[in-house]
Amino acid sequence: MHHPMASTLYTVDFVTCALFLLLTCTIIHVVVSFLARTRKPNLKLPPGPTRLPIIGNLLELGEKPHQSLAKLAKTHGPVMSLKLGQVTSVVISSAEMAKEVLQTHDNFLSNRPIPQSVSVLNHEHYSLAFIPVTPLWRDLRKICNTQLFSHKSLDSSQDIRREKVQQLLNDVKKSSQIGEAIDIGREAFKITINLLSNTIFSEDLVHSSGTAGEFKELITNITKLVGSPNIADFFPQLKIIDPQSVKRQQSKNVAKVLDIFDHLIRKRLKLRGCIGSDTYNDMLNALLNISKENEMMDKTMIEHLAHDLFVAGTDTTAATLEWALTELVLNPEIMLKVKKELEEIIGKAKPVEESDIAKLPYLQAIIKETFRLHPPVPLLLPRKAERDVEICGYTIPKDAQVMVNVWTIGRDPTLWDNPNLFSPERFIGSEIDIKGRHFELAPFGAGRRICPAMMLAIRMLLMMLGSLINSFDWKLEDGMKLEDVNMDEKFGITLQKAQPLRLVPVNIGN
Repeated sequence: MHHPMASTLYTVDFVTCALFLLLTCTIIHVVVSFLARTRKPNLKLPPGPTRLPIIGNLLELGEKPHQSLAKLAKTHGPVMSLKLGQVTSVVISSAEMAKEVLQTHDNFLSNRPIPQSVSVLNHEHYSLAFIPVTPLWRDLRKICNTQLFSHKSLDSSQDIRREKVQQLLNDVKKSSQIGEAIDIGREAFKITINLLSNTIFSEDLVHSSGTAGEFKELITNITKLVGSPNIADFFPQLKIIDPQSVKRQQSKNVAKVLDIFDHLIRKRLKLRGCIGSDTYNDMLNALLNISKENEMMDKTMIEHLAHDLFVAGTDTTAATLEWALTELVLNPEIMLKVKKELEEIIGKAKPVEESDIAKLPYLQAIIKETFRLHPPVPLLLPRKAERDVEICGYTIPKDAQVMVNVWTIGRDPTLWDNPNLFSPERFIGSEIDIKGRHFELAPFGAGRRICPAMMLAIRMLLMMLGSLINSFDWKLEDGMKLEDVNMDEKFGITLQKAQPLRLVPVNIGN
């Protein structure tokens, strides 16, 4: 029988443990702070809010850090410092200062702090997003730029994506025939996984039938853990204890994903062994060809690269598509205008081809405006200072993490007229693009750490959004009114709608 005394003892043990941990952290913190002060007397840190002992400014982050930091920046300025636990963090909140970090001082601010949720199964040694700028990183980057994501490579694999978009339209059509509302975010997530998995492996990893399957769940769980605050990242001494079980859970998720890729690669190698060549026109074929000349690109590297592409590419693309459709439904005059452009350029009720994109400036402006108001990664991936860096008269100290709040830059009234208004017109005739040259709009980052798969993401987004707009009319379900649509955000590694968008598709027909 379970003795009540046992549970009391357990509680006491837990409390004692927690207090001991807190005491240890306090002592370490005091010693570290003292040493830091004695070693670096002349640092002029950027201004920032008052810090509490031990936890610093952690409580000020709240549930929506991008918004909390935007508010703090109004008081403390575009270069602001905070102490998050034991981690000195510098937050950048203006386009001018973003340029300093992402371009001017890019060479000393290019490496990344590695969260515990990434350092599982050696992933941090293979991940293009997290490995430091080394010869290995340069090699990988070069392969991405010249072979995997070049215009030529993407053009040659566009048939695979065309087929997937057609499949999406067929699924939506079935819903339209019975007047059923669909969860736009969920549909977008499913199709994005398949667009990516076909571009990389020429296979569907999620099947059309009812459930989106284990793979979708794994990717969701991985991104959730990467995006959730983890106390061990703020107090590095706790990493060994893994107090929130982040490392343990993430190891299981990543192991399963790598197993799936291992199986797909082995299957392809066997096929290549049999017929002596590869008839597939996908990324795996390109990577296996590269591996013949470059031993760095082995099976393990291919698996980890595929992992990065799925984790970075699915949530972000699905969330952007959902925000774009939400804004269009809320702004019927913009929806009419883009429908008119599509009808004139490609004809009514036809899917958008990747080759049509250049001829659709208004559709492109809608995506830019969606990125401005709803950047998929509102604080980008943090960077880490390799040494003390001077910016605007302040010092970003060595080892500090640097976050660029692109969400607040996108809403800066000194850069944008009517910043809270969804208005794609602002990009018509404007030179501003999203390719890392204009710091007022940098959803993919900029400098040497800019997202390597940016061109693939833009193609997928424009093709999906354009096809959904041109093939269907969209209405809110169950007589819901426009003013009832909830525009709240949910912060994770990607910025999602807190309440999913549900729409009823109405088939336009030929």
